Amino acid sequence: MTVATQLEILDLRHFSARQLRPLLEAEARIWEKQLRWNYKASTELLLQYLDSRILPGFVALDRGRICGFTFCVYEGHKAVIGDAFALADDPGQTLSIAHTLLHQLLQLLRYSPDIQRVESQLLLYNAGTIGEVFLAAGFSLYPRLFMEYDLLRSQLAVVERETVSGGLKREIPGESGVQVRPKAEPPPHIQLTAWTAEHYQAAAELIHESYIGHIDARINDQYCSLHGSLRFLHNIVRFPGCGVFDASSSWVLYDRRNGALVGMVLCSRVADDVAHITQLCISPRYRGHGLGRRLLDHCTGHLARTGFAAITLTVTEANQQAVALYRDRGFSIRHRFEAMVLDKA
Repeated sequence: MTVATQLEILDLRHFSARQLRPLLEAEARIWEKQLRWNYKASTELLLQYLDSRILPGFVALDRGRICGFTFCVYEGHKAVIGDAFALADDPGQTLSIAHTLLHQLLQLLRYSPDIQRVESQLLLYNAGTIGEVFLAAGFSLYPRLFMEYDLLRSQLAVVERETVSGGLKREIPGESGVQVRPKAEPPPHIQLTAWTAEHYQAAAELIHESYIGHIDARINDQYCSLHGSLRFLHNIVRFPGCGVFDASSSWVLYDRRNGALVGMVLCSRVADDVAHITQLCISPRYRGHGLGRRLLDHCTGHLARTGFAAITLTVTEANQQAVALYRDRGFSIRHRFEAMVLDKA
């Protein structure tokens, strides 16, 4: 017989990292199982913030036992809901606790006069499981896909070989045999080179340019300005929220005629043998030449040769051109979740 919960919701800042560690470690195990993501670095960073007692949020207790938490961070007039996690013996109760926590946090944010925008992407929740809480609070929802390129299971390790004609072709071993595709070659004036810190400013400018009018700029308003794009880039390069940035697995394309940065792919390591593509973009002025495919193929080929077992990424479902590219290059959908946005203006 299921025992009814007796929930008590308290301010997150009343609790120490030591008290919340068991719950966060349980969440990290779910990240690893569900998304092949080693979340320990993010867990330790969050625990440091929790001990500083500065994160707005709530903790759920069931008969005195901590069973869930949620928090947000403030970025000027915007709040980002960073997490909402609950754990109970009954899966239905787990979801109910998460709903209660989110409702409490959304009530706080909706009626905070200084907060004009709220964003959230809670990857652990399947699309449709928590969306009703956000819809009731006036949010817009955008379905997103967590995609995976499993190098071992699908046997899609990339091998380049020289053909009789002297050109390069790509052999992709599959279950039904070997498919041979011509290797995508960029125009002669487009140069591929490894990422360095010197690309930082130009990369932020490229991100901003690439997302003007793009659906992802509705989901993440950092794309809407150069300052925000710099902040976005800083977050993925300096902090472990999207894994540990891997400069050796990140590349840029530039135009040798004018030195302009025209494309890039950035990768992080989210487990010992799993990489995550945190950014792939091409300047609007240089699209239509297969540059995105070229970057993706180079990246996946490098990761396969250096011993990675899988590559993951996230993409907005409505971005059909990107989804089609990833499917064509061997990625499959592992998980479907939602991005939630409230813009009070």
